[in-house]
Amino acid sequence: MGQHRAEHAPGEERYRTFADFYPFYLSEHQSRTSRRLHVVGTSLVIVSLVMGLTISPWFFLAAPLVGYGFAWVGHFVFEKNRPATFTYPLYSLMGDFRLFFETVAGRRPW
Repeated sequence: MGQHRAEHAPGEERYRTFADFYPFYLSEHQSRTSRRLHVVGTSLVIVSLVMGLTISPWFFLAAPLVGYGFAWVGHFVFEKNRPATFTYPLYSLMGDFRLFFETVAGRRPW
């Protein structure tokens, strides 16, 4: 795992691969309520994107609002931590969708 971290400022880890990042992502999502909020938010993102494609492009604007809104409530209220999105935006987005699909597939507890 450590061999894939890029050199960065002391105390700040940088992950070079999503495979190395995902265990950190999961460690930041210990609260069941927070995970549930992430799954609900990601579900609403998917619905917003589909509606943006099929009904009106205005629904695309809702996607980041519902996605970040639910996730950030989970982090600030239940996890009491800072969302990894601020440091790892792409990996965090990938983590949200992986967590969503693992939960929906029954590989992670709801």
